[in-house]
Formats: sequence, structure tokens, C-alpha cells
Amino acid sequence: MNLIRKIAKKFLPQKIINIFYHLPKAFLANVVYGFPTRRLKVGGGLTVIGVTGTDGKTTTVNMIYQILKVAGKKVSMISTINAPGFHVTSPDPFAVQRLAKKAKVSGDKYLILEVTSHALDQYRFWGIKFDVGVVTNITHEHLDYHKTFENYLNVKTFLLKNVKFAIVNDNLREVLGKKSGKLITFGLDKGDFSQRQIRLNLKIFGDYNLENALAALACGFVLDIDRKIAQRALERFGGITGRMEEIKNNKGIKIFIDFAHTPNALLQALQALRPKTSGRLIAVFGSAGKRDVEKRSLMGEIAARQADIVVVTAEDPRGEIEQINVEITKGAKKMGLKEGINLFITHDRQKAISLVVNDLARKGDVVGIFGKGHETSMNLDGRKEIPWSDFEAVKKALNG
Repeated sequence: MNLIRKIAKKFLPQKIINIFYHLPKAFLANVVYGFPTRRLKVGGGLTVIGVTGTDGKTTTVNMIYQILKVAGKKVSMISTINAPGFHVTSPDPFAVQRLAKKAKVSGDKYLILEVTSHALDQYRFWGIKFDVGVVTNITHEHLDYHKTFENYLNVKTFLLKNVKFAIVNDNLREVLGKKSGKLITFGLDKGDFSQRQIRLNLKIFGDYNLENALAALACGFVLDIDRKIAQRALERFGGITGRMEEIKNNKGIKIFIDFAHTPNALLQALQALRPKTSGRLIAVFGSAGKRDVEKRSLMGEIAARQADIVVVTAEDPRGEIEQINVEITKGAKKMGLKEGINLFITHDRQKAISLVVNDLARKGDVVGIFGKGHETSMNLDGRKEIPWSDFEAVKKALNG
């Protein structure tokens, strides 16, 4: 089956594959599991919340989940890190429908789904009746698949069709405002739910997390959750695995592991770490092979502007490590970084982390290790996944 898919992908347009392969598969999944989200509407029913966006999907899903749990509601979710066996993108339609059926049987009242652009384009959530659609943000990503930013934007907005409530970042108001449902916006300075007015006091840091929390708070509002309960849940939220997670050590440096793998996420993460830096800010990252090529040099530029030292290394290179690192460093050098002084290239991710922890970083420095986060495997050659953990790599480096 994988061979057939590879051949089809090589010779057929993606739209044809979506219509004649992914859509029938989604329809079959719905038939097998009895269109569970539609039938759940009987007798009070299940409210389905979908969360999409370039960055912040997983955190926002988990924040909404915590709000509903603290409010005493029965709820299930699918997100990148909380559904066993799902690696990066949304699961296939059989897994989605199976979870929805399980939610039905267990009597859940809410189902929260993390929804990627690939999943929307490939009908993986076809048959799911979304009541609330949340869009965290839309920035540069996945143009290898979608070809143009306009296509990417249009696919993301599929989620908002026929929803009762559309919760979107205020800077997307003009673009998404007329898509569907009652529009509710959020933002740091503007929006129906703005930090300027609400002043959330989160345990986790970063403006991007404030925006995620405001989106979750808006979702709680449309679900009739008491505002004080929702805000209390958010302000007690301690974060999730691999999202700006600190690794304590006795070297006098601060080490953070984060999943940031898009230009915007890297920018936001480095900006969030800068205030915590009394010394130098060091960024360790790479870019995925067989994926969006345009973002590589852009991420190099962003890292060079925001960090004092940049270390470029592997992040699922899929056999393209040398090409990827050349393209990233081209962007970094464009901003004035010099190899061997404040720019380092190490193809081996373990060696890169060890280089930073044991040789480059000194007391007062902050190290951000980006791109893998919670993930437990890495694809080096384009054929197979090998076991990998940034957390274990840091521990190994700290132990010499």
C-alpha cells in the first residue's frame, strides 16, 4: 500500500489523490464507526471543538481541555502529544472516528481535536461536525505541500465552515471574519478577548502562550463555562511536554527544549527567552528534509537576528542534511554571523547539543533547543525513524 501511495504521489496531482483516495477512506471510516459525532447530537449530544493554526495548536487544545476538566465536564481530545501513536500530523480518519466513537460510548460531552492543514486538505476529519472552530494564527509553513500561502490560508479556513462559533486571532479578522459562525476574536492588544483588558497571569511565559490562553478562554466563554473557573484553570496550567520545558542543571546555564519548527514559532520562542537571558542566547535548531524549502534560510535569518550564537544541526533531515544546513546558514550569514565565531554547523544533533552544553555555553547563558520537543524519533536518511529524545541528549551532554 505504501508503494502504491508513493507511485500515485509522484505521478498524480494531490487533489486527485485527495478525492479518489483520502475522501473514500474517510467515508468508509465514518460508515465503520457509524458517523459518531453526528449521532452524538441525540439527547444533548457531543460538542466538537477543532483547533488549527500554524503554531500553538497543541497548547491551545490542552488549555481548552484543562478548562473543561476543571469545570467538571466529561471531555476527550486528540493532540500531537496526547494521543498515543500519533507522531506529528493529525491521525488518519479511522483513528479519528474510533476516538469519537469511544467518546460516545463513555458519555463524553466534549471532544477537542487538533487539526492540521494536511488533515483538512486530505479529508481526515470529513464527517466530523465541528461546533467551534479555533484558529490560533496563520504564518509561513507547509508551502512544499500547499504551493502558495493563499492555498494554505484557504485550507486552514475549511475548519470554520458551518461552525456555530469561529474563534480567530484578531489579526485574521478581515480574512476569516465572513467564513462562518459567530465571530469572536482574541489578541494581545485587540480583540473581544485581549490581554490588555483581561491581564492573565500564566505560569508559562511568552506572548504566544498568552494568545493561546486567550483563544482557550474565548472557547470557554462560548461553551458557557464560568469565566472565573476558566481563568483559574489557565493560570494554573503548567505547560506540556516539549513546549519551552526547562532542563535543570548545575552549570549555571538555562536550557529549554521547545518544539518550535516554523519561522514564526522560532521567532516567538527566541523573543520569549531573551528576557530570561543575563548572558548570551544560544539557538540550536535545524529544518526538516523533504518539506518546505523556503523556510530554511528564513529561519537562519530569524535565529541570527534574535540569538547571539546559532548552532545548526539535524532535525529529521531525511537524507538532505548538507543541503538543509547550507540553506539555513546562508540566511544566518546574510545577517552577519560568521562561521566558527557565532555560527556553528554540526550535522550530528547529539554532538551539537554537547558542543553547546559543554563548550559554548557559560554561566548566565540561555540555550534554546528547537524543532523536536516531545518527539521520540528522528528520520535521518528518509527511510526509517531512529529513537531520539532531546531530553536524553541533554542529559547525556550534562553527564559528559
